[in-house]
Amino acid sequence: MFKKLDKLIIKAFIGPFVATFFITLLVLVMQFFWLYIDDFVGKGLGIGVVMEFIWYQSAVLIPLALPLAILLSSLMTFGNLGESFELVAIRSSGISLLRFMRPLFVLTFFICCIAFLFSNYIIPVANLRSRTLLADIVFAKPAFDLKEGVFYDKISGFAIKIGKKEPNDSVIREVIIYEQGNPLQDNFIVARSGIMRVTGDKRFLEFDLKDGWRYQERGDLAAKTNTEYIRVEFKDYKKQFDLSSFQFTRTADSLNKNNERMYSMRQLNVVIDSLKKQIRTMKERIGNEMVRSSRFLMYMDSSWKGADTKVFPPVKDFEELLPDSVKQVVAERAIPGINSMKIMLNTNTNELKEKQKVLDLHEIEWHRKISLSLACLVLFLIGAPLGSIIRKGGLGTPLVFAIAFFMVFYFSSNTGEKFAREGSISAFTGMWMATFVLVPIGLFLTYKAMQDSQLFNKEFYYRAAKFIVSLFRKKDKPSA
Repeated sequence: MFKKLDKLIIKAFIGPFVATFFITLLVLVMQFFWLYIDDFVGKGLGIGVVMEFIWYQSAVLIPLALPLAILLSSLMTFGNLGESFELVAIRSSGISLLRFMRPLFVLTFFICCIAFLFSNYIIPVANLRSRTLLADIVFAKPAFDLKEGVFYDKISGFAIKIGKKEPNDSVIREVIIYEQGNPLQDNFIVARSGIMRVTGDKRFLEFDLKDGWRYQERGDLAAKTNTEYIRVEFKDYKKQFDLSSFQFTRTADSLNKNNERMYSMRQLNVVIDSLKKQIRTMKERIGNEMVRSSRFLMYMDSSWKGADTKVFPPVKDFEELLPDSVKQVVAERAIPGINSMKIMLNTNTNELKEKQKVLDLHEIEWHRKISLSLACLVLFLIGAPLGSIIRKGGLGTPLVFAIAFFMVFYFSSNTGEKFAREGSISAFTGMWMATFVLVPIGLFLTYKAMQDSQLFNKEFYYRAAKFIVSLFRKKDKPSA
């Protein structure tokens, strides 16, 4: 049963947690947009496409926003209680810090479970949708935009130059249209003025040109004498351009589904077991191929290991078994076989490394779903005792400490993942490196908080420095 004290601490925690969670999520989404801002600008994307991408990308970033939100909110909660002396009053009544932390510990564990379920069932779908949509946005052509005095060559087969556009962007003057259908022929249109409009379905661009010339080259390219040069004057000429390639097209999600980040844990278990079996089979195959390629093994006696050493004394070198007259012949015949074995071994080794790399990526993703969920609990073990030590509320001091410890978590996690991807360490060690680093720090801070430590109290360090200075002054003072 929850007591009044438990309700007090939970109510004090919920508000900062909700606020910091949405702020953190907004910062992470904006940071992601900052990386791809050049791919979004000038594409003519509708607000619906952008909002859809934000929706999916926000879901992908939730497991990363939760740990930081819990760290910052726990720091603020215990810092506010310490600053208002409520924490001192509670502890003076005989209630320990661990008992006071218990309801939030249970709540954080519940959040960890929700984060795991979210990572296992929602994140793969959101990742698939966001990555597919991002690829479509990146490879989309820029929106149609004709500028004065500049050749525009984004329409396939044409280069268009407009000398001047009227303020309404419809009346154009000094128009040059160069047709790029054949690199060996020069076909272009020159007009003094015209009207430019886009059809209602935005599929075609229409030019109604006035007072111009059309220059065209015809004939057999191989026979220069049969080439015809045609110049046609016109008063009115209509030219239409296809703009269908500028329309944003959606790719099927199934094209990106074979990626480890799009799998749930059940699917990852199936793929990991299959990859391990393939690697074992590949190693056995490589060993058998190497044995079969060694010709001398077919002449070995099955009982050679148990041969009498007195009758057949051991030799230190294979050359001791060969007469001098055949050594040269054996060497010449052995070199091609050795080179062939070396090439085959290198090929099989590279294939085995690629298969092992794929296995490592799937194991990394398997551990990520658990380690990133439990990071909420790990960072709570740092934020709660740290807040009770510094006893500062608000967003000032807690935000500084939260950013510092989150950077430790983020960089240690990324470093471990990088080493795991390179195969330097196992996927388990790499993905749990941040936990191995932060858990001892959390236990140390919890111990210090239970002992009413003044670890982050500047007055404590000021008094300690003053005491040390006084000791040195006493030593320097001459004795009477």
